[in-house]
Amino acid sequence: MHKLLLLIENETLKMWKKRRFLVIVLVLLVIIPMFTYAQLTVAQNNKDKFADWRNEVLQQITDMQNRLSSNRIPEEWKKQQRIAVQQLQYYLDHDVNPSSPNGVTFTREFMNNAVGLFIPLLVLTIGSDLVSGERGTGTIKMLLTKPVRRWKVLFSKLAALTLYVSLLVGVMVLLCYLISGMFFGYGGWGLPIFTGFTINGSEVDTSFVHVVPQWLYMLMQTGLVWLSAMTVAILALMVSVLVRSTAASMVIMMASVIAGTILSSMSSSWENAKYLFAVNLNLPAYLEGSPPPIEGMSFSFSLIVLAIWAIAGLIVSFSVFTKQDILN
Repeated sequence: MHKLLLLIENETLKMWKKRRFLVIVLVLLVIIPMFTYAQLTVAQNNKDKFADWRNEVLQQITDMQNRLSSNRIPEEWKKQQRIAVQQLQYYLDHDVNPSSPNGVTFTREFMNNAVGLFIPLLVLTIGSDLVSGERGTGTIKMLLTKPVRRWKVLFSKLAALTLYVSLLVGVMVLLCYLISGMFFGYGGWGLPIFTGFTINGSEVDTSFVHVVPQWLYMLMQTGLVWLSAMTVAILALMVSVLVRSTAASMVIMMASVIAGTILSSMSSSWENAKYLFAVNLNLPAYLEGSPPPIEGMSFSFSLIVLAIWAIAGLIVSFSVFTKQDILN
């Protein structure tokens, strides 16, 4: 156990010395203020245009209904708009502002938008070369010549990767809240959020809708974001074991994630795409009742698909790493 802890500490330090996590923090320090400014501009414009949030929501509903009458809009898009109208109407009927301007709400919406593509890409910058990168530098050969079981070496890399993915999600939430709170305020933890919307075709079933405080919603959302990020991290580790080139490893994973984003908007073209991991990454969307990208998908379905991909990735990684000839 002592040797394993030393290996984990060594891998953690090696990843820190690469300075990639610091680069990620710098990227967040640039991106988050940009989105905060954009959101602040929208909020100011809405404040000048509408007397209160109810008029704003009513205008959103009216605009969506007007667009639904157009024959040039695809039916798939109309379905999503009908669902959005019903959900907005539910918030309006229960006198709850669905987008109250505060730091917590901004953080919640930012994480919802980032989980499908932005966060996976940041994870790839950390985990795409854990094994393939050390092959190029030759450090993996030195490590494997020591009297340490190979599975322990790979497990230490996985443990360090898990730590940095957790830090990534935590730091993103913290920076979003701290930066946006300077403009929108640091309140909003106790605001009521409706969850439990069930989508049946283009209709919304509100039978299971219940209210949770926004702090609990944020906790659930952050956990789901972490699950999605860890799935990407495990698969990145697997590709890093299978592919000797760091560049190839990065390109393969980036292409997979971006392709999943594209396929999510082309569900009518290939229904079997719902079995791909990248299409199922947006787990928090189920919390807010967004329609699934492909017919037949559900929260439990996406969880199972991601779990299967993650378990398969671990099995392949440890099986190959403990048997392949890495020294040559």
